[in-house]
Amino acid sequence: MTKEEFISKLKTAVDSFATLVSTKDGQWVVKGFIDVYRHIYTISTDTKVVSKIIELYIFPLLVKFAQDNGLQLELTKEQNFYPDITFKDEDGNLFAVDLKSSYRKTADRINGMTLGAFTGYFRNRRSSKNVTYPYSSYKAHIVLGIIYSENDVAIDERKLYTLDGLDDIVSVVKDITFFVQEKWKIAIDRPGSGNTKNIGSVSLIEDLIYGNGPFSELGEDVFDDYWTNYLTSDMAKKAELASPYYNNLEGYKKFRNLQ
Repeated sequence: MTKEEFISKLKTAVDSFATLVSTKDGQWVVKGFIDVYRHIYTISTDTKVVSKIIELYIFPLLVKFAQDNGLQLELTKEQNFYPDITFKDEDGNLFAVDLKSSYRKTADRINGMTLGAFTGYFRNRRSSKNVTYPYSSYKAHIVLGIIYSENDVAIDERKLYTLDGLDDIVSVVKDITFFVQEKWKIAIDRPGSGNTKNIGSVSLIEDLIYGNGPFSELGEDVFDDYWTNYLTSDMAKKAELASPYYNNLEGYKKFRNLQ
């Protein structure tokens, strides 16, 4: 299976996810946690909690996608390993799929996503450290993105519900959107957050869906070269350099004499 074929099949499958996880009016179908006494506890509005539950909810859908397309699905070995999911076709071709989620800050922008490390396995592409398979083993590195809106209605996390009151529970999120895109097409030229060594993403929802990041016209090779040689200030200092080689695409083009 080629990279293009895999991505096309995954996009087709993911197109149905939103209706499977949402009610007719766009509310998330997950209302809370239930115990053996049939008590229901509402879900925290914490973004990490919401994102993790959505990811767990779609795992069975991804298993079905694998079965329907003759693929093997392998989950990450450890919590911080890359990628979240590895798909393998009958010929042994590997496809990396990372699940990334964020909430809408405005109608057309998200809060932001990080797209994985630009050190470690990203640079040492034959290394088996913190990866299911070496980075270079994969035919494609793909983001399955999840975008949602936080509900405007106040949620009382202290309240206990029963099954009879299920319809009274307000979903903590709504308007869930899924997208599939190659990582390099939605990456930007800056780290994703603070001092972490993670690649940042575009924030415009349309750019995420259609893969219109700054590297999309430059190509994957430029993306790889840019982030392989990108240095934070502390990395430059450790390498005994006066400053990083560059800190944006304009500086990179000068560094590589591309202008």
